[in-house]
Order: sequence, then C-alpha cells, then structure tokens
Amino acid sequence: MLDETGLAGHHPADAREADDLRRILEFAARHRDPFDRRIPEGHLTGSALIVSAAGDRVLLLRHRKLQRWLQPGGHADPGEAAGEAVALREALEETGIPGLALHPKDEPAHLHLDLRYLVLAPRAAGLVRSASESEDLRWFGWPELDRLDLDSGLRRAFGKARAFFP
Repeated sequence: MLDETGLAGHHPADAREADDLRRILEFAARHRDPFDRRIPEGHLTGSALIVSAAGDRVLLLRHRKLQRWLQPGGHADPGEAAGEAVALREALEETGIPGLALHPKDEPAHLHLDLRYLVLAPRAAGLVRSASESEDLRWFGWPELDRLDLDSGLRRAFGKARAFFP
C-alpha cells in the first residue's frame, strides 16, 4: 500500500501536474503495492532532483543503458511504500552521498509514474558513482542544463526546482 501522506498534501502548480497527480493516485488506489515491478500496467518509481547545498548546481548521472543524463532514482525494494524513501535510497546508492535530505518544500513532479523529490546535498558532498548504473556522475550549473539532452519532464521538474534557489 502506498504511503500517500506526501502526495495528499501536494498542491499541483498547473493543470498538467494536477492531471499527473490524479493519475498517480488512481493508479495507487487500483494496486495494493503500486511499486511492484510485476504489474503489467506499470509501477511507481522514485527519483531525486539533487541540488547542491548552495543551490547553484544540480547532480545528474549518465545512465548506462539509456545513454542519457538523468536524475538519480529507480525502483522500490520489496516492502517500500513511500516514494521519498525510494528516492533517497536510490540517490544514496547511485551517488554515494550520505546525508541527503528532502527539501523542506518537497514536491514530487509527475512524469508518468515517477515520483520526483527535490533533495539537498550536504556541503562538500563527495561522489561515488555506481558503475552498474551510470557511466558518469557530475554536478552541473543551472545554465548548463540547457545544453544537455534532457527529456521534457526532467526539464520541467528542474524548472520548478530552480524557483526555490535565488
């Protein structure tokens, strides 16, 4: 069963996000364990939009299979029912950064069924790339994101995240 506490309190920024949230909640209501990868229709995943403590850089990884720059994240482990827990665990596994914390105004962005959370890295965070997940892992300044081949959902999520950092 999905822990909906974070989702129930989310206030969509626009009609598209409201529709995405509705789809996610309806999907979760239809499935006892919406994170279960065996659901033929699909499943929930969790990912982290990691921003430096100063708010001036974002962390992306070059996904080994997809050959694209993406935010850290992925599938739930059996028994996980909170998107936040999935996002933080996956981010730690894929970046090696201990002490990651949800942004105080955590808001999941909703591209398909991926629950994305704004996550803050501690100052002087060291990186440990997961070789099985990515070919590269590095920080990018906000302006650098325009030069990357990011999907539209990730661009939209970073656009929303950027608003929290002057």
